[in-house]
Amino acid sequence: MAQPRANLTLSELRDHIRHLEGTAGRRKVVLPFGVAEIDRHLPGGGLSYGALHEVAGGGTGSVDGAAAALFAAGIAARTKGKILWCLTRPDLFFPAISQAGLHADRVIFCEADREADVLASMEEGLCFGGLGAVVGELVRLPMTASRRLQLAAEKTGTMGIALRRWRRQTEASDFGQPTAAATRWRVSVLPSEPLPVAGVGRARWLAELMRVKAGECAEFEIGACDAKGRIRLLPASGHGSAQTAWSRSRAS
Repeated sequence: MAQPRANLTLSELRDHIRHLEGTAGRRKVVLPFGVAEIDRHLPGGGLSYGALHEVAGGGTGSVDGAAAALFAAGIAARTKGKILWCLTRPDLFFPAISQAGLHADRVIFCEADREADVLASMEEGLCFGGLGAVVGELVRLPMTASRRLQLAAEKTGTMGIALRRWRRQTEASDFGQPTAAATRWRVSVLPSEPLPVAGVGRARWLAELMRVKAGECAEFEIGACDAKGRIRLLPASGHGSAQTAWSRSRAS
């Protein structure tokens, strides 16, 4: 006699759902940051392959936008294989990107005239498979477009990164709209690490995990990506950024 549905265990129900979704037997693969405090907030202990992730600067200025681009480049640098980078504005300063571990010999640039073409190129790259990651610079990411990218990523197991770049203040509000991305990050610049001598220390960022499926939001003060795309957690400095709307509460 078939087992009554009321007696199914939670594990059996999850297996049944995976079977209906066509994902039964597929092992979830993730890219960990290598920082325990961050990875434990992410399902599986890292950023999921076969998924779309969003990254944006904390403000509308070029400084936070550059930090977001470096954060995305560091993620891409730690994947294996070629990186497809789709954009409409050829203003990416690649020497800085290479300092985050993503070197020119790994990157294939796809320049388009319209964001619709960027979305189409991203989807094509994700469907192609065999790439380490597909990065697309976008202002807007409609829900329908994000679902297409998510489905394309799931099909091949390639990681997609939507790098949201704002041209004006009003565009930043679009970042609050829902999308199908598995995670959403906001990166803001903080004062650099102090040095015992005169000079500028390692760049310090506030990385806000604003949304994560099956996980909890969090924020981290981190050191900028090194030459291998790795970040590290830093002690909280107590500094704020005028370009972000975030706030902290500390237990007394």
